[in-house]
Amino acid sequence: PNMAQHNDTGNKAEEMAAGFLIKNGYKILDRNYVFGKGEIDIIATKDNWLVFVEVRARSEVLHGYPEQTISKAKAGLIIKTAENYVYQKNWRGKIRFDIIAIIVGQHFEIRQFEDVFF
Repeated sequence: PNMAQHNDTGNKAEEMAAGFLIKNGYKILDRNYVFGKGEIDIIATKDNWLVFVEVRARSEVLHGYPEQTISKAKAGLIIKTAENYVYQKNWRGKIRFDIIAIIVGQHFEIRQFEDVFF
């Protein structure tokens, strides 16, 4: 797929993920938060947790599930970016990194994996 198509899929997936979070009682604080080379798709809160959410979409699962596609380097960038956000907002509560994995295709599936890094 070309880049424009890819970004379109990414945006749709993020919309779905945001809707899913809101439906599950989260409050969305930020989307596409960028710091340096890092970017966090969605930043949300629930029950005194600040949650950094990476959204992963796949059209099929032959090449592994979406949640398995984050490299060490990417995770490191996400963590650095999150640390900057925490510092910037002076957040004193708990923090967590989640992945929302969306499988689109013949069947649609959306799953949340909590506390995925470290």
